[in-house]
Amino acid sequence: MNQPLTVRSAFGIVFLSVLTAFVLGGLVLGIALSNPDSNQSFLTYISFFIGQGAMVLPLFYYLYSRKRSFVDSLRLNPVSPHIIIHTIVLAIGFSVISDELGRLISLIVPTPDYIIDIDNILMPDNALGLFMMIIVLTVVAPIGEELLFRGFLQKFLEDHWKDVTRAVLVTSLFFALIHLNPYWAIQIYILGVVLGYVAWRTQSIYPSLVFHGIINGMALLIGVGPETELTFYIWNGHVALWVLVPALFLVYLGLKGINRQRITS
Repeated sequence: MNQPLTVRSAFGIVFLSVLTAFVLGGLVLGIALSNPDSNQSFLTYISFFIGQGAMVLPLFYYLYSRKRSFVDSLRLNPVSPHIIIHTIVLAIGFSVISDELGRLISLIVPTPDYIIDIDNILMPDNALGLFMMIIVLTVVAPIGEELLFRGFLQKFLEDHWKDVTRAVLVTSLFFALIHLNPYWAIQIYILGVVLGYVAWRTQSIYPSLVFHGIINGMALLIGVGPETELTFYIWNGHVALWVLVPALFLVYLGLKGINRQRITS
């Protein structure tokens, strides 16, 4: 007979899943850094691919070994095209607002050197590297993180605590912490809250997965090119008002559409 899952055990599964991602990804990254003659940029993408892909293995093993339903445990419920469309609208608007938030934060806390170094390391220098980065950031990472955090952990906490707000806030905090990036902690935490709300409101992991992929894709799109080529988007180092205002409207439309969804469970 299966023992009921406790909060401590649920966090333990999440921690083990994240640790698996770091260990396996770190092994490949270690090989890249130890061999100066290797294509370090490409192997870095491979390490992210392996790490993010392996993140769900402990979670899947737990669900399989306990004969728990993957659909119920991970909130793999289908949603209407209407919800997906409004999720896309919300994600596009939110990505612009999040970008401007980061620019405002940089006025108070200048971008640290390690962030610049990371950006330089991850900048693709060929078409294959760019393709790998796109796949990892927009597909592999969102799938692993959404299954683990919004699909498994948040749903469990919602059911266990009977308090959606607490479940979303705690899950988002843990989501921000595992990224190990204090400089981006505020943006990641807010992103986690929005993802958590979308997953709860639609009772499905698919909208938050789409949302996460678009956010990462937009960040990549904005980040790969020099700001001198983003003259329509950037004005005096910030998101131009003629871009920011429509983005706010898109957020409004997206939330309005998603909030029409009836919660069935």
